[in-house]
Amino acid sequence: MITLDLSKAIDALKNGQVIVYPTDTLYGLGADIFNDDAIKKIFKIKKREKNNPLSVAVANIKELEKIAFVDEKSRSLVKAFLPGKLTIVLKKKNIVSNLVTGGQNKVAIRIPNNKIALDLLTNFGPITATSANIHGKKPSVNINDINIQLNSSDIAVYLDNGILDGKPSTIIDMTEKSIKIIRIGSISKKEIMDVISYE
Repeated sequence: MITLDLSKAIDALKNGQVIVYPTDTLYGLGADIFNDDAIKKIFKIKKREKNNPLSVAVANIKELEKIAFVDEKSRSLVKAFLPGKLTIVLKKKNIVSNLVTGGQNKVAIRIPNNKIALDLLTNFGPITATSANIHGKKPSVNINDINIQLNSSDIAVYLDNGILDGKPSTIIDMTEKSIKIIRIGSISKKEIMDVISYE
């Protein structure tokens, strides 16, 4: 179902189904991060190895703190860049299944700067934020291309927000003493370093 009706997407998530939803970068595959059966569906749809962790989208820093440990440096980055094109990797709390994180003790989290995504996350809670594509294939920026690439019977609801930006988020790992930039995207290393100073 292609729609902009958030209630249908929320009902699907509550029922352990998978949705496609817009972010400020690409369309994401969304599933309830606290439902292991739903998470397994994401790996199956993407044809992705289970040891390859999934990123998570949340509505705000309060929700972020429910699933991960946030120190002052991380908090300053969150306040500076989120909602926005930053994915921050933090030590996970036990509430987050190892299935989501590929068995690792850390989780990658985003607060997407997209009204539809934020409304969805505010009304439902944390969901997966992995791109809506087969693993290894180029992500699409519109619903039609996603529909062609994925098996539509696997997706309960598509939230169509038109053609998206497509520029990836910057990914930083804050789980060690020093920052580790995993991928430079829309936010530069200098912008990050201007917010926090490291030894």
